[in-house]
Amino acid sequence: MKVREKKKRKPSVKTKIALTFIATMAITLMLIGLIHYFFLGSFYSRHKEEVLSDSFRLLNEASPTSGSDIPDTFEHFCATNNLKVIITGPELSSYIYSNATDRQSLQTLIFGLISGNEQENLEIIESGRNYQIQKFHDRYAGGDYLQLIGWFDNGNCYFARCPLESIDDAVVISSQFYTITGIWMILAGAVVIWLIARKIVQPIQELTGISKRMAALDFDARYTSGGKDEIGELGNHFNIMSEKLEKAIAELKSANVQLQKDINEKIQIDEMRREFLSNVTHELKTPIALIQGYAEGLKDNISDDPESREFYCDVIVDEAAKMNEMVKKLLNLNQLEFGEDQVTMERFDLAAVIQGVLQSSAILIKQKEAVILFSQETPIPVWGDEFKVEEVITNYLTNALNHLNEERTIEISCKKEQGTVITTVFNTGDPIPEEDLDKIWIKFFKVDKARTREYGGSGIGLSIVKAITDSMNQHCGCRNYDNGVAFWFTLEADDGSALEETEKM
Repeated sequence: MKVREKKKRKPSVKTKIALTFIATMAITLMLIGLIHYFFLGSFYSRHKEEVLSDSFRLLNEASPTSGSDIPDTFEHFCATNNLKVIITGPELSSYIYSNATDRQSLQTLIFGLISGNEQENLEIIESGRNYQIQKFHDRYAGGDYLQLIGWFDNGNCYFARCPLESIDDAVVISSQFYTITGIWMILAGAVVIWLIARKIVQPIQELTGISKRMAALDFDARYTSGGKDEIGELGNHFNIMSEKLEKAIAELKSANVQLQKDINEKIQIDEMRREFLSNVTHELKTPIALIQGYAEGLKDNISDDPESREFYCDVIVDEAAKMNEMVKKLLNLNQLEFGEDQVTMERFDLAAVIQGVLQSSAILIKQKEAVILFSQETPIPVWGDEFKVEEVITNYLTNALNHLNEERTIEISCKKEQGTVITTVFNTGDPIPEEDLDKIWIKFFKVDKARTREYGGSGIGLSIVKAITDSMNQHCGCRNYDNGVAFWFTLEADDGSALEETEKM
């Protein structure tokens, strides 16, 4: 089994920034420490050389001939810079001023320097117009000194010195102090830099989290840290991008939904077209077969009986009439669905139209032995296409007559609700299966195909009702009851009408 190698975790930006700053600071302090260690002594010596030359120039300007001529600030200057000073006359034997307790030994040293007896212990550092700065090893004192010997403009001799040992000690102490201070500064600086790096990287980490959420299509993520720098501007751009992406994806999803809807609609239309062709073929097949069969029988003189020939002719005429009626209904439905049939809106009395349909269907009602309940006596003014509304009522009444049960009762009622008149045609009979309630408006759909064939139904009547109500921007529907089925449709009521509501049986 192959062992999976553990993926190395890459250092974060915060760690990189912190380590970079800490390393830079440590290297910088180390370089300063090295420069301090190797060059501080020389710098300090150079400074002392300038102090010695300054002290000479200061007194040369004063040209002292006695101790009272020495400026008051000079003694402070010497104490501050650890200088031992002696001023003698030109012959070196007379003494004018000194701040040293061993001035006798200093005078002796001056004689030795002038006479050349101390040349092997002497190194000349700088030579001026009337002075000389020297590095001198005092074998009697056992130490090295930086000293200046010169002559004032008035001829007096000036000698000043300071021990180099103090310089070396100062360099060592300063280096130790710098080392300790540098270590603590590195530690403190590391903490500060880590905190600063975390503060700097925090907005970047927030943007990283936002980008992950956006990659997962979560566009509610927003940059909230703010700021007017480049990171803040980047965060604002993230917010803008998130909003635009969310909008674009929402539009894309809407387009996909619409596309899917269009695809489903096309599939449904194709299915309806195939079903329509199948239904038309099925509906026409039987009457065509009957017409063809009986026509061939007449042609072949199958029966010489006049009554039989008349029966054959009646069948042919009846089946042809059924085909003609179905074709007319299909043409009418096609015109309604495609808006080719002009709708004429007018004000008419709905009660009178219902009474007219009942009168014209009286023979059929009598044949079916149906009991019609319609007690509306006052006019019902409504708006609509009177001819098409009459066709709706006729279809509903015919449908009710064809589906009566033993009670054989049909009730027609009209009720006004919020500016709309709802007309309901109820017949006692078997309820329609709930799963078929939405399908009965589809062309050629038949709940009971065998029974429909009995009374010559084509399954187009309710489709025409639906198309008519849609053309007038009205609604239609169907409800089941325990003892039967009610079909209804709406019409716009005339505002001045007074309609008495009738209760369904």
